[in-house]
Parts: sequence; C-alpha cells; structure tokens
Amino acid sequence: MDKHLFANSILNWYAKNKRDLPWRHTKDPYKIWLSEIILQQTRVKQGLPYYQKFVEAYPLVQDLAGADEQNVLRLWQGLGYYSRARNLHTAAKFVHHERGGVFPESYHELLKMKGVGDYTASAIASFAYNEKVAVVDGNVFRVLARVFGVHTDIASHKGAKEFGALAKSLLPDEHTDAYNQGIMEFGALQCTPQKPDCMYCPLQTHCVAYAEGKQKELPVKIKKIKVKNRYFHYLLFFYKNSGQTFVAMKQRGSKDIWGGLYDFWLEEQPKLLSTIDLLDVISLPQAQLKKMVIGEESVIYKHVLTHQRIQAKFHNIEIKPAQKDLPMFDKLRFYEVDEVAALPKPVLIDNYLNKDFF
Repeated sequence: MDKHLFANSILNWYAKNKRDLPWRHTKDPYKIWLSEIILQQTRVKQGLPYYQKFVEAYPLVQDLAGADEQNVLRLWQGLGYYSRARNLHTAAKFVHHERGGVFPESYHELLKMKGVGDYTASAIASFAYNEKVAVVDGNVFRVLARVFGVHTDIASHKGAKEFGALAKSLLPDEHTDAYNQGIMEFGALQCTPQKPDCMYCPLQTHCVAYAEGKQKELPVKIKKIKVKNRYFHYLLFFYKNSGQTFVAMKQRGSKDIWGGLYDFWLEEQPKLLSTIDLLDVISLPQAQLKKMVIGEESVIYKHVLTHQRIQAKFHNIEIKPAQKDLPMFDKLRFYEVDEVAALPKPVLIDNYLNKDFF
C-alpha cells in the first residue's frame, strides 16, 4: 500500500473522528508526559479523571517534584501498577533538580527519565516537539498487522524491529504528530481488538486481514501470561480509646506488589484458612490471645492483577490499648480512623475498609 495513501487516510479519519481529550490541546511536554504515564496499562475513560486530578494538584513539574511521595501515591490510588507513580515522582525530581525544570526536548534525551521507554519517549517527542519518530503502541501493532498482513509475533524481538521499521517507513513528511495520534486513535476506535468496524473502514479495500478474513488472527501474540494464585490473610489489629478507634497498619516494601502503599499485618498461606486455623498456624502466644477479642472473619475478597490472582480474608482482632508487645507490633503503627483514610492504600484494602470496617 502506498505510504502517502495510508498516511492521508489516517489523517483524514482522525480529523473527523478524534476524541476531545485535554492533552490534545497542549504542546506542554509535562502534561503530555503525565497523560502518557497515566494511560500506560489504563483505558482513557479510567485515566482521564486521574490526569485531571494530577494537573490540578501539580500544575507544573516542579510542583510534582516537591510533592510528598505518599500524596502522589494517594492520588494514584486505584490505577494500579504503582511503580508508575513512583517513577513519575522520581522523573519529576530529575527534571526539576538536574535540568533546572527544563523538560527534555528530544527522543534520546527523554529516554533518560525514569519510567520512560521507547514508546513514551516517542510519544512525547512527537506530540510536544513534532519530532519525526514513529509511535508504536498496541493499537498501532494491531492496525499495521491487519492492514499489511504481518504475522510476526508482536511480543518477540523480531516483531518489535519489524513493526518499528514498518511504522517508521509510513511516517508522512508533514504532520507526523497528528498522524501518530491518528493511527493510535484508529486502533482504539475503528480497528478494535474485538469486532473491528471493517464495514466503514477507509482502509478496507487495502487491508490484507479483511481480504483474507483474518481479523481475529492478527496481530499474532504468542507469549502467554502465567497467572499466579495467592492467598492473603490480613490481621486487622485495632483498639478503642476515649471514643477513638486506632488501626494498626504498615507500609509495604518495594519488592512485591503495591510497594509504598499501606496495608495490615499480612500472613500469606498456600490456601485460605479460617481465623482459628490461621491463628494456630502462625502460633500467636495463648496468653496474648486470651486478651484479644477475635471478630468474625470477612467474606473472601478477590483482586485480579495482570500476573496475579489474589484471594483475601480479613480477620479483625481487637486488643487492649497497652497490648502492643507482640513482635509484629514493632513493624506496625497505629493510626486514627481519619489518618487511615488519608493513607495511600491498595484498592483491596480500601474496599474492605469502606464496606466492612468504617
């Protein structure tokens, strides 16, 4: 298919069908970068309110750089993939402190920012600076695979090189920023993963997948995601004093999911257990148990991540205000209910608190 015909078809379609999104009304690299990081692994409908909250809270990169990490994580709560938020904060500090607040102005300079890879650097360079670079995301892979009949595995190193070269060869001489936006939008709205709108597609007569009836087969992605099942038992220790409720929480480390967020004391087991069986397995001293009021265990909460499927139970345990001499309390801190609400927490924890505890 002729390069100019393909590019013009995309540009004409985009002019008529593009969504009105706030990051498309600016050339500010900071705001474009914000939108791209938020939209990684996230649909536009879900990501839009987060983008608006971040722009309102941190209108300039130096505002984000000076923010407390807990506040950044709290604002990010619910988006998942929390390493994105930590990388966002780190990159903002890099721009502010190392570059005097001046955003990198080219694809290669943008790659020096934490959390910015080939796609994100290409997107910012194209949309903010109109640099002539190809932007290749999942939508672009799908459009190119179908239109040009490419059967190479998009998850392979060979596929990345082949599709990257094809995308680069199709770049128009002008308006590359609108073209890159357009081909991604085309994949999101027209050439969708399921039930693409082939009947009204401007590329229909040139599309190999349509001609051969292979829309469902392309693009090819052989790599399978292995899902791990995990079973969480949360011990929610709390006490009441002078009309106030105090809840024991801890900050999670960076080596597992939800790094930097707050949850309760966690006992991970090979399967879900009743409260009695769990307390027996973890061997809490009987003398201490006699001083505790063991509440009813929660229903099973389920939380699905890309590579993990979590089932969790919550076990409420009321203690006396002075009863904090168990070894686990060295790693826990007690917070008032209002403080708990303000802490950045995994959605799983937030859902339980709002439904069954507060």
